[in-house]
Amino acid sequence: MEYKDYYKILGVKKNASNDEIKKAYRKLAKKYHPDLNPDDKEAQEKFKDINEAYEVLGDENKRKKYDTFGSGYNFTNGQNFDPSQFGFENFGDGYRYTYTTGGEGFSDFFNMFFGGEDFGISDLFGGRSRGRTSYYDPKPQSYESEININLEEGYNGTTKTISFRVGNQTKSLSVKVPKGILPGKKIKIKGEKAGISGDIYLKVNFLSHGKYRLEGLDIYQKVDLLPWEAALGAKVLINTLSGDKIKITIPSNMEGGKKIRIPRKGYRDMKGNIGDLYIEANIVNPPHLTEEQKKLYEELRAINTYNPRD
Repeated sequence: MEYKDYYKILGVKKNASNDEIKKAYRKLAKKYHPDLNPDDKEAQEKFKDINEAYEVLGDENKRKKYDTFGSGYNFTNGQNFDPSQFGFENFGDGYRYTYTTGGEGFSDFFNMFFGGEDFGISDLFGGRSRGRTSYYDPKPQSYESEININLEEGYNGTTKTISFRVGNQTKSLSVKVPKGILPGKKIKIKGEKAGISGDIYLKVNFLSHGKYRLEGLDIYQKVDLLPWEAALGAKVLINTLSGDKIKITIPSNMEGGKKIRIPRKGYRDMKGNIGDLYIEANIVNPPHLTEEQKKLYEELRAINTYNPRD
């Protein structure tokens, strides 16, 4: 019989903690899950080994029994041995029991140790035992992906079509993004909508925007001002994310980067909380100057006494 090195299968050290073992199992189970590798027999065999390894190392009593045997005889992965020489005289075809994992059985090595025990499945699965044959139903695999939206789409809500790979198939889904969702939040989608078992979780990313930026629930909106508007003051009409138009007063001597706060005109989240809107001055020159405008600038330069670099 071949000795199974469960630690090597999960890629953890022999002194790994329970959390480390669980983390390694989840990562590998997700990678080799049959739903993601429907035509890959090697991946499916790997998935069986991973489940078997976690069934032992994730259970304190089974792990202790396995460690005692392994340390006592210093076996290595893949080494063959005769069970009857190590106290397993009753192990044989008449003493084996069927342990199913989604229709696939555990190895003879596992059954040698735990074939006569009730199957104590881990906290990641729900199970039931009947006599000496035990069964469990695996928890449906979940899938994670990302979706990119802009600030306007987050503020007003939108519908996006996304595509992702499951095994060798491309799945497409229409996803409703709720109004007021925040960056980093996840949208949960029932897998049955894509014809798969398990749920899909989409992390929401906000794309950068040249005009707006979001900080918490506050929106910062750049407003371009001509030099004389910034110097003399002006009335400016701005468009907000809500679709409203607001007329604001730009005070005289407005410097680039300075802000004007408008309360409760910022981002509204899914709970109804509202931030503020900050209008940020951005001073720009006209792309083209008439001869008269150039003359006025020359006159201004001639009488100017202020040096901003001093």
